[in-house]
Amino acid sequence: MTAGVRHGDVVWEPPADVLETSRVGAFLSWLGEHRDLHLTTHDELWRWSVTDLEGFWSAIWEFFGVRSSAPHTAVLEQRVMPGARWFPGARLNYAEHALGGVDDADRLAVLGRSQTRPDVDLTFGDLREQVARARNVLLDLGVSRGDRVVGYLPNTPEALVAFLATASLGAVWASCATEFGARSVVDRFAQLEPGVLLVAGGYRYGDKDVDRAPQVAEIRAGLPSVRHVVDIRYGSWVVDDALAWPDLLAAADADGLVFEQVAFDSPLFVLFSSGTTGQPKAIVHGHGGILLEHLKNHALSWDMGPADRMLWFSTTAWMMWNALVSSLLVGSSIVMIDGNPMHPDLAWQWRLAAETRATIMGASPGFVMACRKAGVDLRRDHDLAVRVVGSAGAPLPPEGYAWIAEQLGPGVQLNVGSGGTDICSGIVQNNPLLPVWAGEISGRCLAVDAHAFDESGNEVVGELGELVITSPMPSMPVGFWGDPDGSRMRGTYFDRYPGVWRHGDWIVFAENGSCHVTGRSDATLNRGGVRLGTAEFYRVVEELDGVADSLVVHLEDPEGGNGELILLISLDPGTELDDDLRRAIATALRTALSPRHIPDDVVELPVIPRNLTGKKLELPAKRILQGAPLETVASRDALAVPTSLDALVELGRARGAQR
Repeated sequence: MTAGVRHGDVVWEPPADVLETSRVGAFLSWLGEHRDLHLTTHDELWRWSVTDLEGFWSAIWEFFGVRSSAPHTAVLEQRVMPGARWFPGARLNYAEHALGGVDDADRLAVLGRSQTRPDVDLTFGDLREQVARARNVLLDLGVSRGDRVVGYLPNTPEALVAFLATASLGAVWASCATEFGARSVVDRFAQLEPGVLLVAGGYRYGDKDVDRAPQVAEIRAGLPSVRHVVDIRYGSWVVDDALAWPDLLAAADADGLVFEQVAFDSPLFVLFSSGTTGQPKAIVHGHGGILLEHLKNHALSWDMGPADRMLWFSTTAWMMWNALVSSLLVGSSIVMIDGNPMHPDLAWQWRLAAETRATIMGASPGFVMACRKAGVDLRRDHDLAVRVVGSAGAPLPPEGYAWIAEQLGPGVQLNVGSGGTDICSGIVQNNPLLPVWAGEISGRCLAVDAHAFDESGNEVVGELGELVITSPMPSMPVGFWGDPDGSRMRGTYFDRYPGVWRHGDWIVFAENGSCHVTGRSDATLNRGGVRLGTAEFYRVVEELDGVADSLVVHLEDPEGGNGELILLISLDPGTELDDDLRRAIATALRTALSPRHIPDDVVELPVIPRNLTGKKLELPAKRILQGAPLETVASRDALAVPTSLDALVELGRARGAQR
């Protein structure tokens, strides 16, 4: 393993003055002064935060100076799930906190970096003015509280301005990335019956121009509720028969920015599940829940404040876009990137971080491991200001921890976490009070009562279990759109353990509170009665020379045998799946894991199937190999590569014929 780092080795430790220099340290000091609570460690703070939910969340409210035009009558009416109601009586607005907390109007708020057009930078004063103009534009288009405004947009300042203007009105925002196919967009947006649709007519991805005019036309046709289509005029693309966003903003009044005061649980935005195996779930998040959760997360876990700048590559379809935008809540500025994150090379994002002086940088596990494998050297020619690297979306192998430590040095904190669209935040991750152990997520997030349960609902430590949350959180969904009786939401999260949130991941918690996620629980492998997480397979296999990507499935034996373990791989150019590579795979898995992990068959695919947010499609692949028709398993429009399941369909047919 790189530089001798093994799983569980400490690769970062909190500095001796962490209580004096971090935002979580300032919060602890405030608790001592204002609540007579004298806590000094993460474990003490976490335990109090889940034991006294009302005390913790009221402290977050007061510490960050949340503004409400009406007082709340309680913090939490009833500690139940589902059905918890937070801060009843409060009237507030998310956008007011994103735009109203910074005194220096000349300080940079947004740095837009695009492969489609020149840079676009906005100060906080510019941003506030543009949101005021956009708010008046939307009012002129007939948008009011509760209406839906949607964007088929890249990650640009225009998307941010439209979102904040929508929120300021008490209207509801949703967005899809411009690489989504028309059917995927309609499947999502049609559920909301939006009145206004913002679009980009095309974009540049690396060195390739991508025209989206046909997709925009199909989306318009599929959304009969849309009264107005607005084109942001991105690059050289112009959408026919659409209003021009720049012209509308230029003509609008820049005065009179008002923030509609709404209930704590009033819908702010809708995020969508992947929709790989059915209609995407429209997950509704509220103004107050997202405001409080992101204030807590960004300041106390990510240690962000007015001196910070976040760069985290995302599209408008991923919850990380919403998290990026929420950096404004704590006074931080943001870098909004649109384009091919690997163009012209893997080091482009690191160069961009140096150029923009980003202090917080997101680096997905796949990106970290690709940089490591390609020999990217950050110790030369990179004048980085990064002090925290965040990583989420998949488990990061210990080698990735070692690479970050080697490249960036002991002063840079690696914050690996896991959470989800469902709560639009983290469940487990690091914070400045916790060490970082290679291959492990450092601990539970504050006020997240996370545990591992066995099948009978008993907590387990040191062994694989279902990731659950046993106490309510403000950022849990207000509901699903179009689910008036809540039955779909209850079936999604509360079907297995009554009154307990089941997140859908397998996780192992250690005695010290650290943990590692091993994969989705619906795709976990059961080999002879022993559960095997998929993440550990990928860590070993994808380290091998020539292996570009991998996916593993287990096909159960209906007669109770061990079943069949199938490893699917895609290879680097010039590599062949020969006997030597098969032996290398078997040896690596046996040595690093166990003989149980050796696959019964290794099959090469042109590309490993992933959805549009990059998740490997383990369960759809399994169902296809079991003989399920493609159309009942996945929508092509939900796939990163629409044809990526075709080879599996052929493999499934061949296996069926053999049977």
